[in-house]
Amino acid sequence: MSVNHSDQTSMADIISAKLNEALAPTSLEVINESHMHAGHAGSPGTGESHFRVKISSNEFTGKSRLQIHQAINKILAEELNGKIHALAIEAKAP
Repeated sequence: MSVNHSDQTSMADIISAKLNEALAPTSLEVINESHMHAGHAGSPGTGESHFRVKISSNEFTGKSRLQIHQAINKILAEELNGKIHALAIEAKAP
């Protein structure tokens, strides 16, 4: 994936770009929920650490929930190993 990780690009924009590029979703919503977790253990306090992804893609047709979550986690592996502390996934085929 060739998504720019500059300091001016929000994590929500990076997540959206990567998922759009890899999965061509029919619908995608990336929600920053970091404000709900401020101050708890493991929260880095960056304001960009907790996200919810609501996504629908034809790529999910015939796949189990586990397979879908694994695919999304693989696409976002760099972010999950770095700045993202938590990612909630609501995914389905259209």
